[in-house]
Amino acid sequence: MPLVRIDALHADKDRLEAIGRAVHEAMVDAIGIPADDVFQVLTSHDGVRSMIRYDSGYLGVPRDDGIVFISITFRSGRTTEQKVALYKRIAELAEQHAGVEPRNVLVNLVENQSADWSAGNGVAQYLG
Repeated sequence: MPLVRIDALHADKDRLEAIGRAVHEAMVDAIGIPADDVFQVLTSHDGVRSMIRYDSGYLGVPRDDGIVFISITFRSGRTTEQKVALYKRIAELAEQHAGVEPRNVLVNLVENQSADWSAGNGVAQYLG
């Protein structure tokens, strides 16, 4: 049950949905999550009341206000190869579905354990 948070500047509903769809398809393709396992928080920042700040050249990657932050929290266990494939697939599909330039796709993965999740009712379902 990955939890995905996506933050973008000046993104309308269609753009946010397209980015969310791209990230979900990439997770299905690259790390094998079930197709119906969708939990996403999609946020557009207007630059006035809510902002995104970023280094426009960090690690030699030129960025602009088309930047999209994607944070995925999931249980640990994926290999480095799966993670690298996921980054690549997210960038490809974000460009294809939403026109996001790959240079503007910043992805952060957060791993945790089964005990760190409750899918509702105050129960730790992954513990048995």
